[in-house]
Order: sequence, then C-alpha cells, then structure tokens
Amino acid sequence: MEPTNDSILTKVKRLLKKNARIVKLLAIAILTTIIWFLPVEAFGIEGLTVLQQRIIAIFVFAATMWILEAVPAWTTSLLIIVIMLLTVSNSGITFLISDIPKEDLISYKTIMATFADQTVMLFLGGFILALVASKSGVDITLARAMLRPFGTRPGVVLLGFLLVTAVFSMFVSNTATAAMMLTFLTPVLKSLPANERGRIALALAIPIGANIGGMGTPIGTPPNGIALGYLNNSEGLNLGIGFDQWMMVMTPLMLLILFIAWFLLMKMYPFKADSVQLKIIGGAKKGWRTNVIYATLVITILLWMFEKKIGINSYVVALIPVGVFSLTRIIKSKDLKDIDWAVLWMVAGGFALGVGMDKTGLAKTLVEAIPFNEWPVLIVMVGSGIICWLLSTFISNSAAAALMVPILAAVGKGMGSALDEYGGIGTLLIGIALSASFAMALPISTPPNAIAYSTGLIKSSQMCIVGVIIGVIALAIGYTLMVFIGRTGFFG
Repeated sequence: MEPTNDSILTKVKRLLKKNARIVKLLAIAILTTIIWFLPVEAFGIEGLTVLQQRIIAIFVFAATMWILEAVPAWTTSLLIIVIMLLTVSNSGITFLISDIPKEDLISYKTIMATFADQTVMLFLGGFILALVASKSGVDITLARAMLRPFGTRPGVVLLGFLLVTAVFSMFVSNTATAAMMLTFLTPVLKSLPANERGRIALALAIPIGANIGGMGTPIGTPPNGIALGYLNNSEGLNLGIGFDQWMMVMTPLMLLILFIAWFLLMKMYPFKADSVQLKIIGGAKKGWRTNVIYATLVITILLWMFEKKIGINSYVVALIPVGVFSLTRIIKSKDLKDIDWAVLWMVAGGFALGVGMDKTGLAKTLVEAIPFNEWPVLIVMVGSGIICWLLSTFISNSAAAALMVPILAAVGKGMGSALDEYGGIGTLLIGIALSASFAMALPISTPPNAIAYSTGLIKSSQMCIVGVIIGVIALAIGYTLMVFIGRTGFFG
C-alpha cells in the first residue's frame, strides 16, 4: 500500500520540526550569500562599495539570526565580530581583502575593542554587584526590608511587589529579579483562595515591575546601554549623558508607568481577600564581608547618582566593586562563570554592527540614498519606536535595540537640525531603548514574562491584554516626556 499525500505531508512536517534549526541556518546562509555576491549595482544605491555591501550582508545575517533564533543571541553577536574581523578588517583573509584599498578597511583593533567598550564595562560592574548581592543573601535582606512597609492590605502589597521588583531591576538583571521575587510570592499565592483574581494581578506584577524597572538606570537593561554607548561615544555624538542625568528623567517616568500599571491591575483583577501575609525566609549572614558588600553597594550607587558633581564617570565607578570584591576575596575565580557573559557579548555585537556601518561609510551612504531629512520628524521618531516595540515583542529586546540603534544613529545624523524641535538625536535613540523595555505582551517577549508564565497562574491572553495596554500607554507617555525634556537641551 502506497503512502497517502497526507501521511507524506505529516512526515515532512515532523522532519522539518525536528531539523528546524538546520533549516533556519541553511535559509539564513543562502540569503546572506546572495546579498554578499549580488552585483553592487543591484542595490540601486549610488556610491555603494563592495565593503559596504559586505556590511549590509552581515547586518541581514545578524537580523535574521536574531529574529529566527537559530542560535542563542550571544552566539550571533560573537559571530558578527568574528566575520567582520575576517572579511572587512585590515587583518582579514588575504584573498577577501586584497582588492580593497587598505585605508578603507576597518582596523581590527577597533572591532575587537567593542568587547572592551566602556558600556560593556559598566554592565560588568553591575553584574558583579548583582552576583555578590545574590551570593551573600544581601538581596533577600534588602527585599524583606523594602516590602515590610507595604503591610498586608492586598492592593498595597501589589504596589509593593511592583515597586520593589522595579527597584531591584534598576541595578540587577531583570531575569534574576523576577526569579527572586516570584520565590517570595509563591507562599503568598498559595495562601490565597483558588478563585482569587488578585492572584493574577500579583503574578503579573513581577514581570511588569522587572521590565519597566530596567529603564530606570543605564545598567537596568541592555538596550539602555546600547543607546547610551552611541550617544556618549567620543568618536561619535559625544553627548556625555551621565548616569545621574539618565536617572533624573527615567526614574520618575518609570514610577509613573508603574502606578498606571498598578491601577490597571487593580481594576482588571480586583482582590477579594482582606489581607495578604508575606513570609520571606533567609537573608545575609553577619560578618565583615556583608558589611563590605553593603558599604560598596551604597558607595557605588551614590557615585553613579552624583556622577557630574563628584567628577568620576559611571564607567570608572562600575569597576570599583570589581576591584573591592576581588581584593577582599568576596568573589573568586570560580564565581566569574556566573556572570551573564551572554549579555556582554550581545551588547558588544550591537556595537560591532555600528562600527561596521560607520567606519565603512555605509551609514552615510544609506542616509544620502534614503531622504530621511525630507520625512516628517514625528514619523521617523515615533514610527521607529513602534517598530522596535513590535520587534521586541517577538525577539530579545537587546537584539532589537542592537539592530535599530545603529540605523537610527545614522538617520539622526542625516536629519541634523530637523530633530532639534523634538529634542535632537538623544530623543530618537533613547526612545528606541524605552520602546524595547515596553514590549511585554507575550511569554516569549522577555525572560521575566517567561518565568511568570511558567508558574501556570497567568494565561497568555491575560499577559497579552495587560502587556499591550501598558505598552501603548508607556509609548505615548515616554515619547511625550522625551520630546519635552529633549527641547530643554537636557540630553545635549
């Protein structure tokens, strides 16, 4: 008996599903190869060079790899750097670069330096602080102290979880924060009746607080660092936006959005219970090491917050806890494996794309070919934010920012004074970072969403409705504030 069409189709589907990663990689390789070897004239961009064409191919490779998630996002970032070193640098493979003028090639040192970029060091310092706080139990002690004032009234406890999660996410990975806060929340949820709708509000408060909280500081989430890296690059825009400047604008914005989220959750999932009991077990051990951790934590945050007055920039401050904790043996070599190196590679890969676009002249060529300066500024500004928000809903917000910020940095330069009325290029790039943080509609949108969804307390439809409403409101408020602040010249 010969197999039917249905059975053949079923087998093909199973085979594709089983080998989905291979199929994705093959499709990406074919697309990248086609773009790489197309005649330059086929792009219809006047003045496009072979070197710039290669950067376009690498950009398409990065975009499709990040969107399709054929490999982990950090792997793609690492591959970007390696491919650029081999194909567009002055230390590339001989037969690939022999026909290109040496002065046009990118210095291999410049490409390699993206991993030691000052913004990467800023994140490294933040990760060390978070690692030590978690390892010592300081994070649990702080969380307990911060939640205690919110008492037992359900609505106030909900606000407490939103605010405390957000505060932790300003300085600690939002993934680690969500995992820790859900651990505290589990006993609370178990004590509530099964038909208590407030359970959904509490469970949603964790990812919302973690996602929104990250916007409060430059180290809160990678998109912030990526945007700030371009804005503060001494060879680029060189706006000199400080840690304290960022917090002065973003912390109030963060708090406003959190209160709106709290109001929304209370209306959509009201509590029936009269009280909620919090029991947080564990904490920091007493001893000189814990005292050193507290002191270093306070000093580092204060130095960040008063960067302009003290005169030590935030990038240098970030390495102070690294030095202190290494010297006191609070962290040892074995602890370094627990640092989120994937995020550091992710950020470096985004910077490498920007270096490629800038140093080869591709950014300038694209801006001249596409008359962005003739487009309505609001269309470019808000439209780019909406695109980033939609993109971040389905892929890593770091990847979305890494793709969009280099393009928007070039567009902003091309638009010149046309942006001044809306706050300049700072508004444009910071808007991208904020848009990435506002994307929280699906379980796959962010790690905190995935962690909260895994509890089984939230349906994807519930997360989607709340996430979209908050995202749209946050976009509207965020861009309004950024334009208003930008017009004052606050961001340079």
